[in-house]
Amino acid sequence: MDFLTIIRYAWMAYDSTRPIRRITDISAMVSTNHVYKIRLEDGNNIIAKLSYFGKYEHFVEDHTIINALSNNLPVRYENFLSRALMKGNQLFFHRFQNDIIDAWVVFFRPIKIKKSLPRRLEDQDIAQLGKEFAEFHKSCSLIRHTLPITSKNMTTDINQLLLEVDDEFPQHADYIKKQCDLFLNNTYKINVHGFEKIPVFVDWNIGNFSMSSNGKFYSRWDYDWFRMSSRIVDFYFISRIVSNVGDRTLFTYNVDTLMEDRFLLFLKHYHEIYPLTKSEVLFLPEAYRFFLLNYVVREGNYFFRKSIATQLQREVFEHHLPNIEQVFSAEKILQTLAL
Repeated sequence: MDFLTIIRYAWMAYDSTRPIRRITDISAMVSTNHVYKIRLEDGNNIIAKLSYFGKYEHFVEDHTIINALSNNLPVRYENFLSRALMKGNQLFFHRFQNDIIDAWVVFFRPIKIKKSLPRRLEDQDIAQLGKEFAEFHKSCSLIRHTLPITSKNMTTDINQLLLEVDDEFPQHADYIKKQCDLFLNNTYKINVHGFEKIPVFVDWNIGNFSMSSNGKFYSRWDYDWFRMSSRIVDFYFISRIVSNVGDRTLFTYNVDTLMEDRFLLFLKHYHEIYPLTKSEVLFLPEAYRFFLLNYVVREGNYFFRKSIATQLQREVFEHHLPNIEQVFSAEKILQTLAL
């Protein structure tokens, strides 16, 4: 597909009086989403995101919530999230449809970036990150009642996977159904539906956010997996950030990082500021199971590039899902947090 032409159509629909000088692809080349830097003839820059995975309605819903979040967060996060452009009194979305593709575009103001975290963190960095995430989650909790209503939850996503699994994954259908049942039964016992729901971005790779020199969150971008859910849904990717191996170009989604002493150190400092509950700790492996089932299995073929999706799904079936019960120990975390 000629995505650049779709971007040009979208900009003409937004403001045809401001011509484009050039468009540069700045995509990460891991997902099927495309991100572009638009240089206008008037000298200003705009960021465009083009997506065609998932549903258009969910894309609009997510970015509408994110925009409300960016406006309603306390002043220390005033410039943390990139704001989408508005036309009149509404966010602007452009939908392009033909016989081949259904794609949609949203425009963002460019966001300033400070420094990225090092690929492997020192203990003092992990401690500071624990405090910063606790403060951010507290702030998201504070304004959660001011945000638009979401139509998605974990149960609806898992039920959708159950509807699709026989056609999409016939060789693994029985095993996936078993894992879905485990998730639904275990979350029912924990009463996850009673957990507070806040904005979570799920994908916290160190390439998705920057920090100020004093260890505070400075800017965050890449909202592909944004949702309203329990704060625990953020924790698996946090465990990857603070892991002993650190950030890697070649990656996998193993459960081991949730058990590392470095992640326990993070939790300890997080817990001092925004205490966790026993039920939330028990939910950690289920949040991880949900991530594998929903983002890697159900949406993986649409979100990740084909070679990456195939590799990640194979690892999920052969290693990651079977290892949850063998590797994860809630008792170790509960003892660390004195719960």
